[in-house]
Amino acid sequence: MSQGSLIVISGASGVGKSTVIAKVLESCADVYFSVSCTTRPPRAGEVDGVNYHFINRVEFEERIQRGEFLEYAQYVGNYYGTSRKIVEEQLDRGIDVILDIEVQGAAQVKDNWPEARTIFIVPPSFEELAHRLRARKTDSEEKIAGRLQRAREEYREIPRYDYIVINDELEKAAEELRAVLIAERCRTIKRIALIEGV
Repeated sequence: MSQGSLIVISGASGVGKSTVIAKVLESCADVYFSVSCTTRPPRAGEVDGVNYHFINRVEFEERIQRGEFLEYAQYVGNYYGTSRKIVEEQLDRGIDVILDIEVQGAAQVKDNWPEARTIFIVPPSFEELAHRLRARKTDSEEKIAGRLQRAREEYREIPRYDYIVINDELEKAAEELRAVLIAERCRTIKRIALIEGV
């Protein structure tokens, strides 16, 4: 059995990453979506181990010292990170692992796990991203402007990514993501053991 592939997915706020990933998970039984650890308190309705692994700050910092995170960052005073052990356990079982993380975290993962494949999800145009953010009706115009500025900064990192998936139509975007997963499973390094000794 070959090791699973580590797939890192990034994209600007409002691009629909979570929706595309959820669509793929519906049809792919051998894919694990990594749940991040965080020090922030659970919000109403969130479940430990489902939405996040909720741990306290002291424990998180101890795990940092022991090198237990593939990547971690602080955001608005709280830590967020990806457990190296959980990811490695799934990969060793031949299960592909998907991480949904921002560009700095993706760069950390690539440094710590060079074999990881990176995917950036984009809308069909930047104007469409602005339209989607406004259509959510959850943010002020000022906050939307901030999200768009952040998106422009993140877009500068796209050339570092292995693949771009365009989220214009959900099913088509999910199909592109599934195609990457299939291509990774077909790589020679994953299947060479099948022909050894022939």
